[in-house]
Amino acid sequence: MNDLIKAIAVTAELMGTEWSKDAARAVAEELACYLVESVKASLSRCRKELKGRLTLTEILDRLPGGHPGPEEAWSCISRVMGNEQLSLCWTDEMREAYGAAANLNEDKVAARMAFKEVYTKLVSDARAKRTPLNWSLSLGYDVNGREVAAQEAITKGRLTVEQARRVVPSLPEPSREALDLARRIG
Repeated sequence: MNDLIKAIAVTAELMGTEWSKDAARAVAEELACYLVESVKASLSRCRKELKGRLTLTEILDRLPGGHPGPEEAWSCISRVMGNEQLSLCWTDEMREAYGAAANLNEDKVAARMAFKEVYTKLVSDARAKRTPLNWSLSLGYDVNGREVAAQEAITKGRLTVEQARRVVPSLPEPSREALDLARRIG
């Protein structure tokens, strides 16, 4: 938290905005639900893009969304529809939109349309409410598939090793290359 407060204070100072330590701490508390890297990326954008004073709203407006687009989300979801063997890593919005599409599994076009409509609305609502992106694993019956989905989520920077191990305790240690890639993405 101290690193975040310092980053906020430095950005404010560089932009000619005077904030007390208490104000910087209050802003850091508001931003604590987001990944530190995301907040730092937002602060960097503020320094580069803003011409006026730094505000909490400006920081929030520049937070990376991170949600997959509707086509990418559908591609992920459509692979597992009707196949309870498969595991996947999905967002809360993908999971909820899956519920709208699951009953239409026999008609892929209708399922896709329902999914995309609900997903787009949910992502829009999440961004408006500033709800942080949350990835989680949905485990299928295939145990080996669980490990593959968890490793893929780690490699793509969607889950940490610790988060994945809470759900898949048998997960082997990821390779150094996979961890390096996850750091670069995240």
